[in-house]
Amino acid sequence: MTRKKKIYKKKGKIIKDLTRNIFKILNEDNSKTYNYKQIASKMGISDTDGKTQVLKKLAELTATKKIKETDRGKYKINEDRKYHIGTLDVTSSGNGYFMSDDFENDIFIPSINLAKGLHQDTVKAYVYKKRRSNKYEAEVVEIIERHKTEFVGVLQMNKTFGFVIPDNQKMSADLFVSQNKLNGAEDGDKVVVKMIDWPDNSKNPFGKITQVLGKPGEHETEIHSILLEYGLPYEFPSEVEKEAESLPIEITEAEIAKRRDMRKDLTFTIDPKDAKDFDDALSFTKLENGNYEIGIHIADVSHYLQPKTILDDEAYDRATSVYLVDRVVPMLPEMLSNGVCSLRPNEEKLTFSAVFEINEKAQIQNQWFGRTVTYSDQRFAYEEAQSIIENCQLSDAIQPYTMPLETSIIDKEYEVIPEIVEATLKLDELAKKLRKKRMKAGAISFDRVEVKFNLDEEANPVGVFFKESKDANKLIEEFMLLANRKVAEFIGFSKGKETKNTFIYRTHDEPNIDKLASLQNIISKFGYKINTETKEQTSQSLNKLLSDVHGKGEANMVETLAIRSMSKAAYTTQNIGHYGLAFDYYSHFTSPIRRYPDVMTHRLLQHYLDGGTSPKADAYEVKCKHSSQMEELAAKAERSSIKYMQIKYMKDHQDEEFEGVISGVTEWGIYVEISANKCEGMVRIRDIKDDYYIFDEKQYAIVGQSSKNVIQLGDKVVVKVKNTDLERKHLDFHLISH
Repeated sequence: MTRKKKIYKKKGKIIKDLTRNIFKILNEDNSKTYNYKQIASKMGISDTDGKTQVLKKLAELTATKKIKETDRGKYKINEDRKYHIGTLDVTSSGNGYFMSDDFENDIFIPSINLAKGLHQDTVKAYVYKKRRSNKYEAEVVEIIERHKTEFVGVLQMNKTFGFVIPDNQKMSADLFVSQNKLNGAEDGDKVVVKMIDWPDNSKNPFGKITQVLGKPGEHETEIHSILLEYGLPYEFPSEVEKEAESLPIEITEAEIAKRRDMRKDLTFTIDPKDAKDFDDALSFTKLENGNYEIGIHIADVSHYLQPKTILDDEAYDRATSVYLVDRVVPMLPEMLSNGVCSLRPNEEKLTFSAVFEINEKAQIQNQWFGRTVTYSDQRFAYEEAQSIIENCQLSDAIQPYTMPLETSIIDKEYEVIPEIVEATLKLDELAKKLRKKRMKAGAISFDRVEVKFNLDEEANPVGVFFKESKDANKLIEEFMLLANRKVAEFIGFSKGKETKNTFIYRTHDEPNIDKLASLQNIISKFGYKINTETKEQTSQSLNKLLSDVHGKGEANMVETLAIRSMSKAAYTTQNIGHYGLAFDYYSHFTSPIRRYPDVMTHRLLQHYLDGGTSPKADAYEVKCKHSSQMEELAAKAERSSIKYMQIKYMKDHQDEEFEGVISGVTEWGIYVEISANKCEGMVRIRDIKDDYYIFDEKQYAIVGQSSKNVIQLGDKVVVKVKNTDLERKHLDFHLISH
C-alpha cells in the first residue's frame, strides 16, 4: 500500500498556497465536480479552521469567475474563462513563462507570443491547449503593468541615432535613442536608459538616456551599473542627509530616566574586523543564585528614525543595506549607521534590549524587553573572540589574556581583562547548548563557506580567501536567534495560545516536495541520499548530507542545490513559523541599522509594551512584501558584485590551468566551479573538440556521439580561461582534460 501524499500540512492559522492547490485538484479532471469537504480531504485538511479557509477561498474564486459552482456546493474549473492575469518570466533564450495563481504550473510562451512583454511584467494572457499535445501554451494579449522602465546598457551610435544594448540578457530588445535624447552620451558609454514608448510598428522600444555612468569595464562604472540594474540607489538625496544631520543626538538625563540604565553591566561587541556599523552588543552578569543575566542590546534606531519623515521614507524605500564586495550601500546615512546608532566602544548609547536570566543548562528562567541605555566596554573582531575561546578555559582563577599581535585589530598586543575572558567563555558554552537544542528540534545547519577577496587600494582583487563560521560567529548567531525568537513569542503567543496581535514575522515554509525529489536525484550520483518521509527525517537527513559533503569538491554545488530546494524566507504578518530554524515564532529584531523590518519590529514591540492595541495588519503586510522584494534585489546585487570580482580576478590568471568540478549541465554547455577560488564559468559544447556531444537531461550530462564518453555533473575536470567579459559578467573556459 502506497502512502498518500499530503499537499497540506498545518502550520498555524494560514494555509500556504491554497489557491494553487485548489486548482491542482480541480484540474485533475476538468469534467468532475468537488465539494469543499472532498477538496479539504484531498489536501489532508481535517480541522474545522482549515475547512473554513477552503470554503472561503472557493467562494472567492467563484465570485471572480475563476471557478464555477455547477450545483449548490459543487465546484469545477471555469473552462469559459480563457484570459488570465499573471507575471512573465522571460529567459535569456527569448522565450518566456506565464506564472499565475490560476494554474499549478508555469505555462510556456514562445518568443513570438510575448507581444512586447518584458521580464516580470504583469500581463493578461490567452491560455490554450496545443492541438497535437495536451500541453498548455500562452499568448500575451495585454501589458497590464511594466515591472521596470529603466535599464543599464552600452550605447552604440550610428550617425544620427543610437541603440542601448542592455546588460541584462533577459531584456531581449535593444532601445532606440534619437539624437536629441542622448543626454551627452557618446558611443561606447555605459548608460541608464528610460523606456518612453514602444510603437506598435516598431521592433524596438524608444528611450532616452537619463544618466551616463562611464566607460564599460571601469570599476566604479560597473559597481554603479550593478546597483542601478536592480534599482538600488548608491547616494542619499541631499534633503535626507540634511535631516539626519539636524537630529538631536545628545543623550539627555530626561531620556535616561525613561529607560533601564545598564551602563554598569559588563558589555562588549563581536563583529567582523572591517565592520563600521555595530548593531548589537552582549552584556554578562553572574547572579547570586548561580544563573546568568545576559542582555542582547540592539541599537535603538527607532528613537531617531521617526515615522512620516523624509529620513524614514528613504529607509523604507531602501529597506536594507546592500553589501557589495568592495563597499556597503547603507540603509541609513553614515552619520546614523556608523555614528549615532552604532554601538561603538567606550560610548553611551540608546538601545532596545532583550534581557534573559539563563541557567547552566541554557534554560530561560526570566525575560525582559524594553528600552535601555548601555555602555560598551570592549570591541572585538570575530577572530579576537575566537582566539579567547581557543586559548582560554573557564576556571576559578581566570587570568588576563594577551591578544596576539597577528590577531589584534589595533595592530599591537593588548590585555583582555579576566571578566571579559570569563564572559566570552561562558557565553560560548551556553551558545553551544542553545545550538544543540535547536538542532535536536529539527533546525537545518547551513554553515556555508563564503568567498572573500583581498583588494588593493584601487579595489582590484589580488587574492581570494574563504570565510568559515567558527565558534565566535556561532556565539553571536545563537544569542541573536534567541532574541529574535523570544520577541516574536512575546507578541505572538500568550497564556498558552496564539494572540491576534499584528507583528512582523520572519517566516520560512517547509521544503518543496518536488524540489527535494530533484535534489535526491542529483545527489544520488555522488552516493548521498535524503529521507523525506517526515518533517523530522527530512531535517535530520539534510543535516547529515551537509555534514557528509563538507570539505569535498562537490560541497558548494550540493549546498547550493539544497538551499534551492528550500522555500525562501520572507517577512509577513501571517505567521507560519520558521522551518529552517525549527522555531514556531521568529522575527527580525537585532539589526535595525541595516534592515527596515527590524525597525518596524521595534516600533510594534514598544507599542505593545506601552499597552497599545493591535493595529490593522494590511498596511504592515504591504511593507513586509516590499521589504522581502528589496532583500531579494540586494542579494542579487551582492551576487553580481561577487561574480564581477571573480571574473576580474580570473582576467589576471588567463595562462593558468585550474582543477574544478562540473556544477551544472545545459544543452549549450557545462558550468565548472574552480576548486581553489569558487569562480564559476562555462565550457561551451561547441568548444569541446574531441567528439560531438549531446545533452542528456536525465543523466545531468553531455554524451559523446562517437565515443559515448559521459561528462557528468560533479565530475572533476581541468580548465583554462578562454574569455572574461566584465560587462556581461561572463566567464568562458577551455576544457583541458576530463
